[in-house]
Amino acid sequence: TDLEKRAQTKSTGTKFKYLCSDRGLSVHMDQQAYRPTWSRQIEFTLAGIGAAVGLGNVWRFPYLCYRSGGGAFLVPYLLMLLVLGIPLLYMELTLGQFTQRGPVHALAHACPLLKGVGVASVAISFILCTYYNVVITWALYYLFSSFQDPLPWLNCNNTWNTANCTNHATNSSSSSTASQEFFKYKMLQQTEQVEDAGQMRWELFLILILAWILVYFCIFKGVKSTGKVVYFTALFPYIILIALLINNVQLPGALTGIQYFIIPEWEKLLSVEVWVNAAAQIFNSIGIGFGSLLAMASYNSFNNNVLKDTLTIALINSFTSILAGFVIFSAFGYMSHLQGVPVSSLAVDGPGLVYVVYPQAFASLPLPQLWAVMFFFMLLCLGLDSEFAMVEVMVTSLTDEFHHTVMKYFKRKELFVLAVCGLAFLLGIPCVMEVGIYVFQLMDHYTAIVSILFLAFFEVIAICVTRLSGNLQEMTGSPAHLFFKLCWMIVDPLLISVILVFSIIQFSPARYGDYIFPPWAQGVGWLIAMASIIWIPLGGAHTLWQLSGSFTQTEFKIKRIKDIVSVSFKSTCSFYA
Repeated sequence: TDLEKRAQTKSTGTKFKYLCSDRGLSVHMDQQAYRPTWSRQIEFTLAGIGAAVGLGNVWRFPYLCYRSGGGAFLVPYLLMLLVLGIPLLYMELTLGQFTQRGPVHALAHACPLLKGVGVASVAISFILCTYYNVVITWALYYLFSSFQDPLPWLNCNNTWNTANCTNHATNSSSSSTASQEFFKYKMLQQTEQVEDAGQMRWELFLILILAWILVYFCIFKGVKSTGKVVYFTALFPYIILIALLINNVQLPGALTGIQYFIIPEWEKLLSVEVWVNAAAQIFNSIGIGFGSLLAMASYNSFNNNVLKDTLTIALINSFTSILAGFVIFSAFGYMSHLQGVPVSSLAVDGPGLVYVVYPQAFASLPLPQLWAVMFFFMLLCLGLDSEFAMVEVMVTSLTDEFHHTVMKYFKRKELFVLAVCGLAFLLGIPCVMEVGIYVFQLMDHYTAIVSILFLAFFEVIAICVTRLSGNLQEMTGSPAHLFFKLCWMIVDPLLISVILVFSIIQFSPARYGDYIFPPWAQGVGWLIAMASIIWIPLGGAHTLWQLSGSFTQTEFKIKRIKDIVSVSFKSTCSFYA
């Protein structure tokens, strides 16, 4: 239309966008003089890689491979990368770059009725960052402990060890390894149940402060400081992983572990759980629904080639998972050779894979302190990238919504970032008490598993009704390929629905090892989950409430609702066009 053509006219310092609203096509003049951009486009790419590549690549991917029959997991994993990971990442980056906004405003512009999805993304990222930094705290604790000679988790001659301690893993359920007891009795000093809060772990408390100081100085200048930090934090882990792999493949028994990793048990492909786990790993690893990559893309230049960034981030993320798989399973093969037990008897749960099983492999390596320092420093880099991406979601969203208010009270953005980090630190303190591991497990179960699945479903529904293909053409000069259109409109909504249904059917209450949380703790977990999910219906209710000026204008309200449905339908038609 003429209105649309006039909206494409550009003037210096002003950017015009036309967005779906309850009145139809409207013109929005967006002047964001305060909003910075990446100094170089490579900085966004590295930041995106750092946000996507995290600790989950090192422990969760190898663990799922083990549980799903080794190489059989790689088949559905790579297929889900193609039809789920790449299209959804492309969708998020496109929306963030086009709107030049964080998750809240971007989702509100995409679909007013589901604007609460953006708020939910911010909420879930903030909840995650409060306890995810505890994992970084553990990495720092192990890093500092790695300078001791001998390494404190390699023998049972310590004050914290029990009579059941053994230097090597066995098939006995009554014994525990030296590395297990270091994790449980020395670092965590965990209580027996969640009802017993215990005391503050002051060492972990101080290290948590240090972890938040590191996060703050990574992001306090916004993308200007983040863009410089990612040159190191995003690239250094690959140097360590490659060095560890070169060392591990030379160890006796390493080939046995690698064979377990790449040779599939084909009968496992008949299990629906394997396919669901593959989709969930792609989903959680890339970070779809968390809002961090969407927020980072909002700092891109308007005409950036977003498809190139999408392919780079998604493919390098999966490459990292597979590389970590070779590193972990070669170490498994070596441990299997030393202990005389099958590789299948070595795998434990997720955190144990990083903080129990792998440190145990340092025992017979040359210069074990050096390898331990390198490994845990790598974990620190992986954790920091993901952590400051999640904090950036909260900072970006609040400054987008309340920029003038924030500047009025905090004067400088650096002080506002400090306040956000300080609040997240306070909320994370329960995780560094003696009961902390139970708090951590409860929050992780109901946030990273329950909440994110609901959030992802509604995010896809909200975005897939927009003129996403037209937005791409405006930014890059080319519309979306038919493959991406089919994935956005048909394949991905159905796939996420299946994941959600099977997750509900197979849902089990939160537990830590053999300990099952009591009903009251499960109730607290659901409250944590609802802290993010609740914003979706609240946002929809708020949109409907704004449609009428008073209770007596029912007819007018119904007409406005019809207008929203009509606009959404027309947007979908133009999407295909």
